Amino acid sequence: MKKLRAASFTSLPFTLNSFTFSIFHLFTFYIMHIAIAGNIGCGKTTLTKLLVKRYGWTPRFEPVETNPYLDDFYQDMNRWSFNLQVYFLNKRFRDVVEISKSKDTIIQDRTIFEDARIFAPNLHAQGYMSDRDFQNYSDLFDLMMSLVGLPDLLIYIRSTIPNLIAQIAKRGREYEQSIRIDYLTGLNERYEEWIKSYPGKLLIVDGDTLKFESSVADFQRITEQIDAKLYGLFPEE
Repeated sequence: MKKLRAASFTSLPFTLNSFTFSIFHLFTFYIMHIAIAGNIGCGKTTLTKLLVKRYGWTPRFEPVETNPYLDDFYQDMNRWSFNLQVYFLNKRFRDVVEISKSKDTIIQDRTIFEDARIFAPNLHAQGYMSDRDFQNYSDLFDLMMSLVGLPDLLIYIRSTIPNLIAQIAKRGREYEQSIRIDYLTGLNERYEEWIKSYPGKLLIVDGDTLKFESSVADFQRITEQIDAKLYGLFPEE
């Protein structure tokens, strides 16, 4: 939820007897939580870094390189799925609490909702997480959700499996080379189901056709949509 920055009228970029002020600048006085969602390899971190540079937002990146379970998980998903998901849930809940107290606009690389609505159910459905562990995890998540609100804008990067595979191969993380196609496919299907019923403000980016990491024009198309959603005179829903 937007929070108004502490500011006196003398610090605002307009005078009270004039309409010649920037709507964009007015809205920068709001503290917001922006989140980027999407499957493994869709380009979340790349887009996060580009938007940080464009808007000056403060980033919250997914804890990948420091994750003590990730290598083990991809080697033995049955054994480590519950540990991995609890680790992510813990880290992201901590992020959400800190974001709620922040005086900066935060852009978050992956959300707490994806862990519980996408990754954990997919592991359970594919037999990598037991009924007992999944129920325990779900109960913990439901308790946390009583304290968590939706971001002010969710940016979902939609990507097909061939594009995800190409991107995963391109970045060359050793532990990701053993990811199964059926695992990625299951995640994609759950992402699409989740997005269909997502109740908050949403922007969908086509990760297959918009090459925002290499095309200035494609990145500008995304930022124009973000500006309309967040800073437009009549912000889009």
